[in-house]
Amino acid sequence: MTYKTIRRVHAAMRDDIGDLITQRPVPGPQLDQIDPFLFLNHHGPQVYPAGNRGLPFGPHPHRGFETVTFILDGLLAHRDSAGHESIIGPGGVQWMTAGSGLVHAEVSPQEFMQRGGPLEILQLWVNLPPALKMTAPRYTGLQSDQIPVVETPDGKARLHLVAGEYGGATGPFVSLTGVFMSTVEMQAGARLHLGNLLQRNVFLYVVRGIVRVEPDSVTAFHLCEFEPDGDEIEIIAERDSLILLGHAEPIGAPVVAHGPFVMNTREEINEAIRDYQAGRFGAPI
Repeated sequence: MTYKTIRRVHAAMRDDIGDLITQRPVPGPQLDQIDPFLFLNHHGPQVYPAGNRGLPFGPHPHRGFETVTFILDGLLAHRDSAGHESIIGPGGVQWMTAGSGLVHAEVSPQEFMQRGGPLEILQLWVNLPPALKMTAPRYTGLQSDQIPVVETPDGKARLHLVAGEYGGATGPFVSLTGVFMSTVEMQAGARLHLGNLLQRNVFLYVVRGIVRVEPDSVTAFHLCEFEPDGDEIEIIAERDSLILLGHAEPIGAPVVAHGPFVMNTREEINEAIRDYQAGRFGAPI
């Protein structure tokens, strides 16, 4: 067994959306994707005042990939053209397969806009292989108490298992492509080991704190890009930390993106635009 090593550490770039604090580590100036992980927006942390306008993500279309949204703090209301609707609170997760196309809105519920409060959200885009680009859309939203928590052997880390298997537990979200996904709370000195990573790309983003992946220290708002070799990693918390941690087999197909559509060719993008304009992405919301 050999450990994966870090090729490069990428800082998140500040790109606020109105009054929503936003930082984005991928895509960035030196990193297009960590196949199949395409995009990550880190919104907040910030505190909204009472009487706020809420999140700005009104109805908009997607095709060809999945969104995984982690509500670290605050409330997030989801509604889409396939009829799904939910309000998810702190610690909850939304997993949406856009597939062949839908329109969704991610906004703040009335309660949050009236009262205000803290907000921090991560949204990750996960690509789909060519054979699944046009799969039927689906959505699952789960609250924090529906997501299993697994402690590491040293008792100093808590892994919130979203998808995949760890420590005898199985995450409640079923990935179409075998993606492992979690958030991990780590006390200073905690150690987390993952194996069976041969030919899988690791996605490691530090939300808070500082972690070490020998010999590198990685601070908050930074994303690790790993070398492809190796089949295990060990993460050590230098301070109390929170990380977003996933891994998956790379797809290796061409990526052609245009705003909210991610396909394999320019013609497929043009077709997505035509279908959306023709109202083929489901019922209006």
